[in-house]
Amino acid sequence: MQNKKVLLGMSGGVDSSVSALLLKEQGYEPIGTTLELFAGSSCCNTNTYLDAKNVCNSLGIPHFIYNCKEDFKKYVIENFIDCYANCKTPNPCIECNKYMKFGFMWEKAKELGCNYIATGHYAKTEYSEKYGRWVLKKSNAGKKDQSYVLWNIPKDLIEHVIFPLADFEDKEQIREIARKNNLKVANKPDSEDICFVPDGNYKKFLENNSKIKPKQGNIVNSNGEVLGKHTGLYNYTIGQRKGLGISYKVPLFVLGFNKDKNEVIVGEEQELYKKEVIVTDINLLLVDEIKEEMEVEVKTRYSSKVAKARIVQKEDKIKIIFDEPQRAITPGQSAVFYIGDIVLGGGKILEQ
Repeated sequence: MQNKKVLLGMSGGVDSSVSALLLKEQGYEPIGTTLELFAGSSCCNTNTYLDAKNVCNSLGIPHFIYNCKEDFKKYVIENFIDCYANCKTPNPCIECNKYMKFGFMWEKAKELGCNYIATGHYAKTEYSEKYGRWVLKKSNAGKKDQSYVLWNIPKDLIEHVIFPLADFEDKEQIREIARKNNLKVANKPDSEDICFVPDGNYKKFLENNSKIKPKQGNIVNSNGEVLGKHTGLYNYTIGQRKGLGISYKVPLFVLGFNKDKNEVIVGEEQELYKKEVIVTDINLLLVDEIKEEMEVEVKTRYSSKVAKARIVQKEDKIKIIFDEPQRAITPGQSAVFYIGDIVLGGGKILEQ
């Protein structure tokens, strides 16, 4: 008899709650789990645990809570701090998915005798005859698709991952299922921003939890001309225009940083566009290596549209050559490669 036991990550929100309901309807044996990641975060508090446990109780399924605060600090928060200390802009959800939801949780699933893990992400897994392997794909949710933040999961795990929300097109469909089934979380608001920075003030978080402190320096243009003063490199992001505190004959944008000189480099908008970029920390899901130049589509931010490009791998790095120059490509963010709806893989954008 096929093992239908599945460990479901539950945040206490409507997506993971409806996922539990759907798994049960589809004949799986779901076990709910909530990971304690960071005290006081938007996804780890007493209400979160109670909401998840109450949903599990109403569906008649077990629920476990695991304390993962040390691992979360090591793999997610320390990476977040290190990125800002080195003038990069991190995406902590990607690290959390790799190490916590699809790392720690899979280990627990095996201990509990589960053959699968599941989450409420909007993404899809299926077996591809064309590629002869299990693949990660975009969901049907359009702008809410979350395949971008899943590129870094282990490829051997894909066949053991279920995304119950893969075929839904919008959140209202999910809420309607919750209402029809009397789930108390049906109208619970979505969690936004970074879970461990619930007030959205990442600058204050960095100052309170690391050695990063305000340190004034120069704002310069590409020629090194001093145009003003900044309040600390971590306070600025590539592409930023507002809040620079400088007046100039044309609008200026943050182009990058010189960490050694403690400088913010600014320039005109056309200087933000780049046609080539290098990525590292590669994770390929669809192939084992890229042996020759490939035509793909690339996303360089969660909210950006895909752009046509060619990619070439050289050892542990991939070079992306875009058909059209792309705006505000940011070191620390992820570049994710797609072939149609399938995630080929991705990597972290390197400082140029």
